[in-house]
Amino acid sequence: METNLQKRRENKKSLRVKVISLGNAEVGKSCIIKRYCEKRFVSKYLATIGIDYGVTKVQVRDREMKVNIFDMAGHPFFYEVRNEFYKDSQGVILVYDVGLKESFDALDSWLGEMKQEMGSHANMESIVFVVCANKVDLTKRRVIDESEGRLWAESRGFHYFETSAQSGEGIGEMFQAFFSSIADMCENGGRRPASGVSAGFTREQADTIRRIRSSKDSWDMLGVKPGATRDEVNKAYRKLAVLLHPDKCVAPGSEDAFKAVVNARTSLLKSIK
Repeated sequence: METNLQKRRENKKSLRVKVISLGNAEVGKSCIIKRYCEKRFVSKYLATIGIDYGVTKVQVRDREMKVNIFDMAGHPFFYEVRNEFYKDSQGVILVYDVGLKESFDALDSWLGEMKQEMGSHANMESIVFVVCANKVDLTKRRVIDESEGRLWAESRGFHYFETSAQSGEGIGEMFQAFFSSIADMCENGGRRPASGVSAGFTREQADTIRRIRSSKDSWDMLGVKPGATRDEVNKAYRKLAVLLHPDKCVAPGSEDAFKAVVNARTSLLKSIK
């Protein structure tokens, strides 16, 4: 009996998982992995050719995890290579460069490619996602602020971390949370625990804040057509105010979005005779 108990304990300590990295070319995927696994930063850019593969062992509580890392090339040219490696992944590291808006905008496309290659029967709820807002050390060239990145990640139930492969900022914390969540998922029958990431706000609130940020004028911000009446403007404003008021909405950027809506309403009412 003692031998069987010992075997069960040993089995619990051994866990093999597969994780992949996704993101545009040159956002720092390989550098993040090297910083964690090798404790170093490679300043000269070397493009990943197809797939780079590595193995590392980590200790999560009473479990030893053998992590197989597949670092996916971000260039579209390598699509035919990387599409074979999506299946059976338990974790995904989504990376963008905070100084390149197009790399942030591409995150949805990367998720779309993954869903397509995994097939219609794939369950994305059985995968742990972490979003890395990388190169935060380059503050002067930053164009995607923390609230926007965190909003995108947490509205989808993903972890979010600000990282710098060059300085090492956030790297250790990110991987620790990432591997812990994967271990929790494995112990939860292959499903992400409900308490893993709680955004605390709705998808509608998140989408509304993003829409307001990208609005071209006050009409667009309130979602009314140019020439709308005072009643139509006030009605649109009340709907947004209920959705975004800082006392009721904790989504990153909600306070700024609410102020923008207030200013838009004031401006439009002054222009309507």
